[in-house]
Amino acid sequence: MTNRRILLRCVAAVVALSLSGPVVSQATEPTRVVATFSILGDMAERIGGKHLAITTLVGPGGDAHVYQPTPAAARAVSEAEVLIVNGLEFEGWLDRLINASDFNGMRVVATEGVEPIAFEDDKDEHTEIKHHDDHGDEHAEDEHHDSHGDEHAHRHDGAFDPHAWMNLGNAIMYVDNITAALAQANPDNTATFYENRDAYVAEIQSLDAEIQKLMSGLPESRRTVVTSHDAFQYFGRNYGLTFLAPQGLSTDSEASAQDVARLIEQMRVESISAVFVENIADSRLLQQIANETGATIGGTLYPGALSGPDGSAPTYLDMMRHNATTLAQALGS
Repeated sequence: MTNRRILLRCVAAVVALSLSGPVVSQATEPTRVVATFSILGDMAERIGGKHLAITTLVGPGGDAHVYQPTPAAARAVSEAEVLIVNGLEFEGWLDRLINASDFNGMRVVATEGVEPIAFEDDKDEHTEIKHHDDHGDEHAEDEHHDSHGDEHAHRHDGAFDPHAWMNLGNAIMYVDNITAALAQANPDNTATFYENRDAYVAEIQSLDAEIQKLMSGLPESRRTVVTSHDAFQYFGRNYGLTFLAPQGLSTDSEASAQDVARLIEQMRVESISAVFVENIADSRLLQQIANETGATIGGTLYPGALSGPDGSAPTYLDMMRHNATTLAQALGS
């Protein structure tokens, strides 16, 4: 009789566990997150860690400017609970992808609260090649940022520069926006998200101070930088450098012969002796410009895509540190 009672109790325990199992599993299920490109995916990973299942649409080494969404991307977006986007019209393909995927989760715009740099496309005076400095571009005013959309205001004569992550101060806004969204989607792990956020922000601030010190040591005569496309204005404004580029805001644009000739002339006048290629751009045009001017290739910069795990920029902070040290080594020599 005793053995029978023990057996019945064991059976009851197994049944109870089987009934409660799916509920426990559901409670600990990671939040499904889609990030549009590798920098956002890395930020989300730092904040959410094991509590997230992250899909990055444009992975390391990929160019978000020319990305073409796939059916697999549409499936990932349709299943996502949180979709993290840059905004400022960086992902020109985003609305088409969302419409194709029937997405109904939470959409967070990482640039919410960022003061964007206006890119003035003045064909008569500057074409795509413009001399930017700390006091140059106007900022947008009275801009309404909506966390449910990434289509920001467009000026009739230009657009806003979307590469806001190039300023580490802006990166803190990115991190805050992502953290708030993850906490809303997964409230059980809010404390963890904000602990990770605090540690991450401390690293960002430390790196910002490190780069400020590094850039402040450059001579005034060697603070002009030539890159493939116009992706570094936020970096230049933050650290007192001037960036020139034959291409515009997107790698999908093409530099005209007149643009290139004007840049070459400016490089000769200002004795600009180094140009920098990008990990996501064809280097042939920069090689041509270097040959025409006698400039040297100062190294490879990462404007908007991380490297693989074995590369120079596997994380966002690694990318920013690599760009700064590469510039400092070339311009300070």
